[in-house]
Amino acid sequence: MKELAGRLTALDPDAGAAVRVIAYFDRLSEARAGLEALVRGAAVLAGVPARLIDVERRVQVRVEADGTRRDSGVPPDPGWPTTALAPGGAAALWLERAEAAPSVVDAVILERAAGAVRLVLDRTRGRAPVDDPALVETVLDATAPEAARLHAARGLGLDPAASARALAPLDGRPRIVAGRADAVLPAGRVGVGPAVPVLELPRSCADARTALRFTAEGTAQDPGPKVVYTDELGGVALLADLVAPGADPPPDVQALEAAGSVTPWLLGTLHAVVSTASLRAAAAEINVHHSTLQDRLSHAEHLLGWPLRTPQGRMRLQLALTMRHLARS
Repeated sequence: MKELAGRLTALDPDAGAAVRVIAYFDRLSEARAGLEALVRGAAVLAGVPARLIDVERRVQVRVEADGTRRDSGVPPDPGWPTTALAPGGAAALWLERAEAAPSVVDAVILERAAGAVRLVLDRTRGRAPVDDPALVETVLDATAPEAARLHAARGLGLDPAASARALAPLDGRPRIVAGRADAVLPAGRVGVGPAVPVLELPRSCADARTALRFTAEGTAQDPGPKVVYTDELGGVALLADLVAPGADPPPDVQALEAAGSVTPWLLGTLHAVVSTASLRAAAAEINVHHSTLQDRLSHAEHLLGWPLRTPQGRMRLQLALTMRHLARS
């Protein structure tokens, strides 16, 4: 490749430089270089700052022409040379070159760097959710023949030898995501199944639906996490089999509902108490003085009928709040 670049340079300097760019990014990809190294390569080769922004994955990397990492909150100039990481996608790589039209070498730098960046993001931060409805339905159907599920998985671009997760949004059909899920979660309440081999995705989907029942809106009247991972539930997941949605809720849940209906601050306060390490941390979480929290707990104990500042009472409260989510799902 070096010899070819030398010969091309003698005939056409741009062609020789383009070949060297291709070889450079091939070497970085083979070495499994990270995002910053790839953006740095683009900046150094182009002689101007390079910038990568992927809002969906919460990635922003900017490197100066001398190789120094220096991020910036200033939006990219629409006039800079740029290329999207995927056709029609918002994530993109820019070269901060405003004084002249982009050269052939700039175009090659952007194309090769963007391709390498895309591979790193897919590997480390998850690809965008796989979203062909018919194929997803087949992959997640435990009754479908194994050959049909494998064929559908390949049609979705899933590697049968790799792991993937099922997502269960409150609003919408299940989805599949390869790699990390946290960077590509849909908005709203979502249950996230475990990472499993492709043929076990029906189980991941069932677990994701269970996890969805433990989610909350994150409001004062429905406090709690909007996203719940099955992996983090542990034995608590067994409660889903004991509390049927729509059935008469357990007595402690009924007590919570009655108390919350007449005391607007109650549910948010109690959630802070069970989800933080101490009462002082709970007071800071809801932005009240420690003495105010103590007064609130005394009032809540009177309404609920059991102590909330003992280990047993706090565990009872945590179970009641959890069962409240399950009963209303």
